[in-house]
Amino acid sequence: MTTVIFSHGQESGPWGTKIRAMSELAKGLDCSVDSIDYQGIADPSARVEKLVCECSAINDSLILVGSSMGGHVATAAADTLGAAGLFVLAPAYYMEGHEDLTPPPPAMPTCIVHGWHDDIVPVENSIRFARKCSATLHLVDGDHRLTGNLSEINEYLERFIRSITSN
Repeated sequence: MTTVIFSHGQESGPWGTKIRAMSELAKGLDCSVDSIDYQGIADPSARVEKLVCECSAINDSLILVGSSMGGHVATAAADTLGAAGLFVLAPAYYMEGHEDLTPPPPAMPTCIVHGWHDDIVPVENSIRFARKCSATLHLVDGDHRLTGNLSEINEYLERFIRSITSN
């Protein structure tokens, strides 16, 4: 069995629009799903600790999915958790003034989806990270929230989950 764990962004919650849509897709692919609640936790390191703690007892193959700061958090925890894959949306990598907080690329299949019109996290940051680790990168006609791109995101997520679970 595969478990998909979602990590939301700074300003959202554990079961927002994107996570609900992606979790339904993952359930349809026979994955169990959960979403970690980071509300009230501003420090990215504390969020990483919470993710590692919440996932430490999971014995399934693990796919981490994160959006914005949740993408940063999922990336930072991925190697520690021995995740099978990492799927991130507009991840908060190389943020101005905090570049040194960007986690190193994990040693696993990684897929990044980023909107060309993102005014929160520059699209160039995902291009830079993807180049560094040869991640799959999908650039879409969307903004930071990517809510107008849910069908595309789910197509990419389905392909990603199938590639991980078929191994």
